[in-house]
Amino acid sequence: MAAYLQWRRFVFFDKELVKEPLGSDGAAPAAAPASGPAASKFLCLPPGITVCDSGRGSLVFGDMEGQIWFLPRSLQLTGFQAYKLRVTHLYQLKQHNILASVGEDEEGINPLVKIWNLEKRDGGNPLCTRIFPAIPGTEPTVVSCLTVHENLNFMAIGFTDGSVTLNKGDITRDRHSKTQILHKGSYPVTGLAFRQAGKTTHLFVVTTENVQSYIVSGKDYPRVELDTHGCGLRCSALSDPSQDLQFIVAGDECVYLYQPDERGPCFAFEGHKLIAHWFRGYLVIVSRDRKVSPKSEFTSRDSQSSDKQILNIYDLCNKFIAYSAVFEDVVDVLAEWGSLYVLTRDGRVHALQEKDTQTKLEMLFKKNLFEMAINLAKSQHLDSDGLAQIFMQYGDHLYSKGNHDGAVQQYIRTIGKLEPSYVIRKFLDAQRIHNLTAYLQTLHRQSLANADHTTLLLNCYTKLKDSSKLEEFIKTKSESEVHFDVETAIKVLRQAGYYSHALYLAENHAHHEWYLKIQLEDIKNYQEALRYIGKLPFEQAESNMKRYGKILMHHIPEQTTQLLKGLCTDYQPSLEGRGDREAPGCRANSEEFIPIFANNPRELKAFLEHMSEVQPDSPQGIYDTLLELRLQNWAHEKDQQVKEKLHAEAISLLKSGRFCDVFDKALVLCQMHDFQDGVLYLYEQGKLFQQIMHYHMQHEQYRQVIAVCERHGEQEPSLWEQALSYFARKEEDCKEYVAAVLKHIESKNLMPPLLVVQTLAHNSTATLSVIRDYLVQKLQKQSQQIAQDELRVRRYREETTRIRQEIQELKASPKIFQKTKCSICNSALELPSVHFLCGHSFHQHCFESYSESDADCPTCLPENRKVMDMIRAQEQKRDLHDQFQHQLKCSNDSFSVIADYFGRGVFNKLTLLTDPPTARLTASLEAGLQRDLLMHSRRGT
Repeated sequence: MAAYLQWRRFVFFDKELVKEPLGSDGAAPAAAPASGPAASKFLCLPPGITVCDSGRGSLVFGDMEGQIWFLPRSLQLTGFQAYKLRVTHLYQLKQHNILASVGEDEEGINPLVKIWNLEKRDGGNPLCTRIFPAIPGTEPTVVSCLTVHENLNFMAIGFTDGSVTLNKGDITRDRHSKTQILHKGSYPVTGLAFRQAGKTTHLFVVTTENVQSYIVSGKDYPRVELDTHGCGLRCSALSDPSQDLQFIVAGDECVYLYQPDERGPCFAFEGHKLIAHWFRGYLVIVSRDRKVSPKSEFTSRDSQSSDKQILNIYDLCNKFIAYSAVFEDVVDVLAEWGSLYVLTRDGRVHALQEKDTQTKLEMLFKKNLFEMAINLAKSQHLDSDGLAQIFMQYGDHLYSKGNHDGAVQQYIRTIGKLEPSYVIRKFLDAQRIHNLTAYLQTLHRQSLANADHTTLLLNCYTKLKDSSKLEEFIKTKSESEVHFDVETAIKVLRQAGYYSHALYLAENHAHHEWYLKIQLEDIKNYQEALRYIGKLPFEQAESNMKRYGKILMHHIPEQTTQLLKGLCTDYQPSLEGRGDREAPGCRANSEEFIPIFANNPRELKAFLEHMSEVQPDSPQGIYDTLLELRLQNWAHEKDQQVKEKLHAEAISLLKSGRFCDVFDKALVLCQMHDFQDGVLYLYEQGKLFQQIMHYHMQHEQYRQVIAVCERHGEQEPSLWEQALSYFARKEEDCKEYVAAVLKHIESKNLMPPLLVVQTLAHNSTATLSVIRDYLVQKLQKQSQQIAQDELRVRRYREETTRIRQEIQELKASPKIFQKTKCSICNSALELPSVHFLCGHSFHQHCFESYSESDADCPTCLPENRKVMDMIRAQEQKRDLHDQFQHQLKCSNDSFSVIADYFGRGVFNKLTLLTDPPTARLTASLEAGLQRDLLMHSRRGT
């Protein structure tokens, strides 16, 4: 039970008398005169008001004359005659423009219930859609209370004899409505209220002695008795959803709240209760201190003496009195247009206007009632920004009072709305570090901290040396629970010397670079760093080995080399790694890791040899580096046996075929280290026979010069000429080598004899005896060649003479065809036949089968074609020569013309069977004779 004496009182409402509107024509009768101008007259209601209600934008009144009055917001009072005698009860629906009333038309006759449709008119008055008597049974009784459900399907009427009737169906029509007695009792019914919960409709019934609830939406109307004490008339009300639609019963000592099936909380509010009303989350109670019997409420109010009455507005949620005032003889309290209206017996209307939320909060702030302000703001559904402002002011108040623990708790409630720096600056003092830590922790838990906040919080932990809190902060179960910037935390912990905590964060949140940086630069734990790299996924292991490989190689070369071997062949993370195993085939580019071995040649050699053996398709840089390393070792080795072994290894590597595309690089390496066998091998592989020859010449290795000529002279005949020039310049006795060279030159006819003589003339030791045999053989061959040429000339002349004679005979005398056999089938000739001037004859069918044209003899055609091709080639060559000469004379760039013709193969050496050189006119004539011989052959039959 909550005692209201402990509740604070506030003035959250403004009170004023309602005045008549400007331009009022005095429609309200018996208006009280005012001392001011007419515009400031106070509104005065008609006398004899007996019942009031409100809704649908109007205040509704009923009087002792049977009239119903409407006061809209314009304050222009209107009314109509509803009953002949008096109006006793009114109920204005809130969701429909329907008014239910109870009144009397005749004395001693049962009261009548009338349903008015205010939207329709009947002769200027609202349309009455239904009239029926209000009687619970056979005996007449007085109506005590009335209520209507907003769905227009239920209407309950309470009577002074303890009966309650329920109209079920459409209350606006007789045809669709059914009336039955719901409740019978011994005590007058003082209050009724419908409560809708889903599809279930409850009816609360309160009498002077008990409280009950019925379920009226089902059958049999089950009843639950909620309490054994009741209240007087107009002392019950139904709350709004803020109080869960509870039924409020205001007794003389306490105010009780009820659910449909049980009693709820109660509040001890003293005073004899006259009116209970619910308004926008507030409970409005009108009471007086002088207690009278509840039954006296049913006597005429005129018989009661005028008494001072107290109106209290209670905030049940926040436990304070929002307003309290004294009135004289209150008729009723109405709520409309967002305000409370108190109607007094003198016809005056007092308006209670609630102050705005900000004004109420400022009043609470002035009294430092921040907790109450917070509760009020929440109940008024103030937005989060407004609440944060209250929390900030409350925190500032506590901070000024020295209550830093309480202040930081309020500041914590502003997180997300108030700039954190405002709070942080207040607690930067070393003595307030605990409060600052609490604020920063909450800031991180709500994931609103930035990197600076994380840095500050971790510094607080380290200053406090609170390892347990630090571990609790950083050790989260999953990535989604992390409320801080992990990288910032690692930096701060590392700077503060908390390496183990920093390592924990780096490892659990996959900040591999930071983990390795701490292990290698701070802790110097190289073994652990290498182990950690070995369990990383391939890409991360590769990048970290490139970054830290030199450091690891310097301190733990063997283990680092071993890891690099695996990384460059078929890498698999170690079994202790948390990630899934990589698919087979992940391997790094081994060439990129060679710089790591800069100061470790032994490990480099092992790595390179491993890669060349296990992975033959390794990058070329592996083999280049391995060759260079082997050549270096060979060049610096003193032990002859070891040197021979290294020599064999280098030659074997060169012969592996890995240097075909980088021949120049391998050659440079061999030359740099004076590896002669390698140089010669590469020369030979590159077909650089000239270089091999020069190499032996530089070292005066005569036999090797001859051997090179013998081995490669077929491919490059100029080697013999160079050898002859080389030996010719030697002043030593080289007769043996000169003779060998001359023998080969003579056999292959590589040089003219005169050039040989001129070449050997430079050697003072070379006598005529050296080249005697060569000259003799050469002269003999030339003599033989001359004889052969003369014989060929004689034969060509005889042939020419014979052909000329044949041509002359063909021109001067007839040709007799005496062939008896076909030149193709060798069968006897039969007509028709074909004869040619060349002397060949053919059957016609044989000729047509084998001839390519009608004008050519099939037998002579192949030989004639050769001759014609030779003639045509000579003519084209002659024309090309003339064209070349013309372009060469006309062009400004002669070299370009020569290069163009050279590229087209004009200067290639061609061997043609032609006539011996004679005068141009003779050659042209002979060519003409040959053409005549071929072209004047004709076909005969």
